[in-house]
Amino acid sequence: MYEKLPNLVIGFHGCSKNAYENVIFNNQPLKASDNSYDWLGHGIYFWEHNLKRAKEWAVRRYGKNAAVIGAVIDLGNCLNLTDSASSEYLKGGYKLLKTRCELTGEPLPTNRKSEKTKDILLRDLDCAVILQIQEFYSTGENKPAFDSVRGVFIEGDAPYPGSAFFEKTHVQLCICNPNCIKGYFAPRNEDKHFNMP
Repeated sequence: MYEKLPNLVIGFHGCSKNAYENVIFNNQPLKASDNSYDWLGHGIYFWEHNLKRAKEWAVRRYGKNAAVIGAVIDLGNCLNLTDSASSEYLKGGYKLLKTRCELTGEPLPTNRKSEKTKDILLRDLDCAVILQIQEFYSTGENKPAFDSVRGVFIEGDAPYPGSAFFEKTHVQLCICNPNCIKGYFAPRNEDKHFNMP
């Protein structure tokens, strides 16, 4: 749903050590992702409050050259897909995209499973629908553009037989307006708990 969410959130961005150093030490901005299969459209991606998943993703992508950047984020005008009311936006975006494809003769994009997992990781259709929504709301009269997109993704295996939970379920953020990022930080390693007297 289109809304201004309260408070700030903490996001974690998996990256290479080189990108980490450029952002943390040289005050360079993170580069926005613009792949056709991005889950929430084009922008800078973060795992919401999930340092562990950001680390896992970075190691899988960059190996020994992996790093994670933390960020304090104001989601601004958010297309919040965790709210059931957002389904109307998605339906409208899909309808616009389908009409556009019919008029231009282009095939409608599709979501695809990864070769390595059963999860749908290549989300060309979802990306195209969200980009269509963004275009409509950024060019229409009296309609502000979305600063961010927020979604929940069910992913991975069940932790036990018969479970309706999945091991890699997470909340992902796509920051379309870089001004929503209020600052970056270097995440610290957790210490063991102190035994207080």
